[in-house]
Amino acid sequence: MILHIEQVKYLGDYKIWLAFNNGITGCCDLLPELWGEMFEPLKDKDLFSTIKVDSLLKTVKWNNGADFAPEFLFELTQQQAAAKLEQAKQQVEKLILGE
Repeated sequence: MILHIEQVKYLGDYKIWLAFNNGITGCCDLLPELWGEMFEPLKDKDLFSTIKVDSLLKTVKWNNGADFAPEFLFELTQQQAAAKLEQAKQQVEKLILGE
């Protein structure tokens, strides 16, 4: 299956919510990815908030022409979700152990 973005919502700061064509949804923070000639301008939150789904490319796109591959965004959402889950597990363990 070729991965596509079906929906995107700007959540604030540099965070977005994505819906993929495989039924998976997730959030990611793109701030660490905003470097280089094409992406550095997206640190301007007014420009970043122009994010939308490009109907031809089936991925996210900004008004300056920047875009990310759906596969990259999918992997990033999965990695960030796993990291948050691990942090939550550690906090619960500390509560249980009374640390």
